[in-house]
Amino acid sequence: MSSTTMRKLTMARAISEAIAQEMEQDPRVLVWGEDVGIYGGIFGATQGLYQKFGESRVIDTPISESAFIGAAIGASAEGLRPIVELMFVDFFGVAMDQIYNHLAKNHYMSGGSFRHPVVLMTAIGGGYSDAAQHSQSLYGLFAHVPGLKVVVPSNAYDAKGLMLTAIRDDDPVMYFFHKGLLGLGWMPSDDLAEVHVPEEPYTIPFGQAHIAGEGQDVTVVTIGAMVPKSLRARDRLRQEGISVEVIDLRTLVPLDQETVLNSVKKTHRLLVVDEDYRSFGMSGEIAAMVAEHALDYLDAPIRRLAVPDVPIPYSRVLEQAVIPSVDAISAAIRELV
Repeated sequence: MSSTTMRKLTMARAISEAIAQEMEQDPRVLVWGEDVGIYGGIFGATQGLYQKFGESRVIDTPISESAFIGAAIGASAEGLRPIVELMFVDFFGVAMDQIYNHLAKNHYMSGGSFRHPVVLMTAIGGGYSDAAQHSQSLYGLFAHVPGLKVVVPSNAYDAKGLMLTAIRDDDPVMYFFHKGLLGLGWMPSDDLAEVHVPEEPYTIPFGQAHIAGEGQDVTVVTIGAMVPKSLRARDRLRQEGISVEVIDLRTLVPLDQETVLNSVKKTHRLLVVDEDYRSFGMSGEIAAMVAEHALDYLDAPIRRLAVPDVPIPYSRVLEQAVIPSVDAISAAIRELV
């Protein structure tokens, strides 16, 4: 599965390469959304696709999210496999009926007669002063809806493999890429996300978490852009004699409970780090799962570090205060040991 030549790709390039490779071998795969064609997507996730496959398969849509997501539902019911980009997760509100009442439920309500192999991809996350309507994560909102699979890659290797799995899946997949991991020239990006990516196609199974860093004293469970931050905290705490295990969930739905529970049974301490809101989200779900299945193994109360229940501020100072940082992750781990 690995290439003989090392080549590092940005996450944006890895996503577009995965889509291109699947479009080459499956004529049913189409891409549409706002500025995905000539412009290549405002975050570069569809760069080069329009030039390679043309306007009949890479389609720029009007600013009518409910319409083009609804079109994906109809197209997929007729045998196509659309990949639809909506620029920001914050904008999904205008198309929620299409998503949670149709895309997520039609297979069940039709008794299996309809399938919707649709990938809905969108940008998430803050860190660059884009304020409350362009900086949320919200993957927990969609993980709450039965019928949707939820994918959140943390690096270029995972981004490609998870995208190929998503396209080939016969169920609807929500694919969230963090703007601060894409490697865009005009936006700060964590260089830990730019890793070796094999040129040949490969898949990563959903529901298979990755132990990004092994440890003995504390388990940190996280996803997306919080993975590289947690790894940096891990490196810092190693110098203090604290051994941290970092688990990258990769997917929220399906959730790899086994890897999380096995780690907690080994380390006896758990910190959940999340860039989504703290209440009613991923951090609470992981904490509840561990409390239900591994409570007797814990030597300390479960800790959660997430965005407090406030809109993401425009002010850079305030934004940095609400989004979990390497310093905040390190401090939370120290309090556990």
